[in-house]
Amino acid sequence: MTERPQLCVGAVVVDDGSLLLVRRGHGPAQGAWSVPGGRVEAGESLAEAVVRELAEETGLEGVCGELLGWVEVLAEGPGEPHFVVLDFVATVLEHGEPSAGDDAAEASWVPLEHVVDLDLAGGLAEFLHDHGVITVIV
Repeated sequence: MTERPQLCVGAVVVDDGSLLLVRRGHGPAQGAWSVPGGRVEAGESLAEAVVRELAEETGLEGVCGELLGWVEVLAEGPGEPHFVVLDFVATVLEHGEPSAGDDAAEASWVPLEHVVDLDLAGGLAEFLHDHGVITVIV
């Protein structure tokens, strides 16, 4: 039996010319940089999930804004998960140094012009470019 897709959210936070990113500590995309996010829990609204994941992975409190876009991460093999990820614009209540937690091995504000210099999760650079967050993807 094939598992059903898992619903996930991401928080795209840009503040003072920098994007908030986390380096995944384990699971899919382990070691790669991505926006804070994760699975939506039962009984939780999408906005609540965005705010919770932001706090759990970065230690920063924020507010969920509008839907920026969505991506689908298909299973690459047997037993691999299939994710549908809804990425929302989010705003931090107070700009501060992020503190990695939960699934994140590191958390950092990355200047927009340096985002593509990192080892990003598959498709993230293209997604951010297509949605006007970064201007260069090479």
